[in-house]
Amino acid sequence: MSASVAVYRSLYTEDRFKQAYGSEDGATGSRRLRDKLAGRCRCSKRACLHLLRDRVPIVQWLPRYRLRKWILGDTVAGLTVGILHIPQGMAFALLTSVAPIFGLYTSFFPVILYVFFGTGRHVSTGTFAVVSLMTGSVVEQLVPSPLEMNSSSSEAADFEAQRIGVASAVALLSGIIMVKLCMCGLQLGFLSTYLSEPIVKAFTSAAAFHVTISQLQSMLGLRLPRHTGNFSLFKTLASVMENLPHTNMAELLISLVCLAVLVPVKEINMRYRQRLRTPIPVEILTVIVATCVAYASSLDSSYNIEIVGHIPAGFPRPQMPAVKTFPDIAGDTVAITFVGYAVSVSLAMIYADKHGYSIHPNQELLAHGISNTVSSFFTCFPSSATLATTNILESAGGYTQLSGLFTSLVVLIVLLLIGPLFYFLPKAVLACINVTSLRQMFLQFRDLPELWRISRMDFMVWVVTWLSVVVLNVDLGLAIGVVFSMMTVICRTQRYVTIPTAQCQYYFNIIILPARVPGVKILTYNGPIYYGNRSFFREEMSRLLGLTPEKIRSWEKARKALEKRERDATISTVVRLL
Repeated sequence: MSASVAVYRSLYTEDRFKQAYGSEDGATGSRRLRDKLAGRCRCSKRACLHLLRDRVPIVQWLPRYRLRKWILGDTVAGLTVGILHIPQGMAFALLTSVAPIFGLYTSFFPVILYVFFGTGRHVSTGTFAVVSLMTGSVVEQLVPSPLEMNSSSSEAADFEAQRIGVASAVALLSGIIMVKLCMCGLQLGFLSTYLSEPIVKAFTSAAAFHVTISQLQSMLGLRLPRHTGNFSLFKTLASVMENLPHTNMAELLISLVCLAVLVPVKEINMRYRQRLRTPIPVEILTVIVATCVAYASSLDSSYNIEIVGHIPAGFPRPQMPAVKTFPDIAGDTVAITFVGYAVSVSLAMIYADKHGYSIHPNQELLAHGISNTVSSFFTCFPSSATLATTNILESAGGYTQLSGLFTSLVVLIVLLLIGPLFYFLPKAVLACINVTSLRQMFLQFRDLPELWRISRMDFMVWVVTWLSVVVLNVDLGLAIGVVFSMMTVICRTQRYVTIPTAQCQYYFNIIILPARVPGVKILTYNGPIYYGNRSFFREEMSRLLGLTPEKIRSWEKARKALEKRERDATISTVVRLL
């Protein structure tokens, strides 16, 4: 048995459509704008509460927290991510060219601030490899590392203070940019719109190569200056090849053993993540074992290996970043802000779509802005959402932002009590953790065959972005990728030609056309749909249809519950008949 529905409607010209459904002229538009501004400027108790709920989301979601259902998942996921933050925080501090303790600070303050201001329930913030690498390039340009320096001298302490002063200045300026844009009603969303999925994947994959090459010298025990600027990857690789005869065999052996442990266990975590309640914390176990072996064998004095050194216990004293460097770091900070925000919002949107809730990009801009601004006064470098820890947070069963409090608790215990015990930790171990944490980024090459079949234009965007980042530099390569992507947008748009006629004139927005079938809405969108306008299309369609991810999710739950009741009723009927 088949059913068919016939829909009949008249053709409309632009004039007839306006006569039938009205149009918004200039006077009406200006009146609406004036009323909207007047409403925003009006001060009342209700407006203050509304502003508080919008700007501090924890006020909205915490009273509705389902304690019995969610607390166990948030606790387990938060503690799991916290354990991972400890080795990764210290490891990514090496990418930033600062002492490992500052990586622990950056794994604490931004995380706890995001709990109060963030809207992504499954987002884990902290140190991120790409952002750390870009910040490290700025630090190396302004405070280059000397080849010979006594690590226990006062000169070394002043040197580290200068470096973290520059890194925290980058975080402060980045946070100010985000907060200022949010307060002005602007968003970086219009920029991140042009960061399509091929660009993000190509950029992170190419940046992973930069991270890996930069860690070779620590894994081989070579004391080499860090190269920055264009062609830095090839300069670093050539420098490492030239100094291979000076390899420290003890550090090379440590690196090989760590890789032999980290790579298989991380592969097990990935393949059996559905069966494992929590992933095996191989990074922190490797750090503990390596520290004990280095201490028992006195590897630093016997084989001249480079160790982490003194890690002070307790909180850092608030101090002003090196604001005098703002003119020198402004250009690089804009790129770091752009990358950090784009990656964070992309991750938040991915998991929001997966779990059926909405995030607010403008509030995410404010959340990361406040996190970077406040934490910069506690000697932190720029932070953002991270790929690895966000994936683990979601797979470990996290439900809400409250998991960030348990993550901060783990890092807090390390800062107050355990930190000094990592004095003898070899830096080669941290370099291996850096390299193995990039597994997901390297595996993005698997998407290329499917991308070629779906869209050869997107395939070209991926290849151009990847080659630009690898050959030139992270900042310039990303800019080239975005420009090339925008050029493809122009090409795609120009391909779609609309010729208005006397009978029908087309519109480049979504319009509800009259339908004669009850419960049916007919939408028309006469234009190409691509990544540059997909967010607008989706939001506008949801607004016109009155659909939100939360409503769709509740309807799905109701449908499943109804199906379950009908299935149980059928089974009980069959049992009675038998």
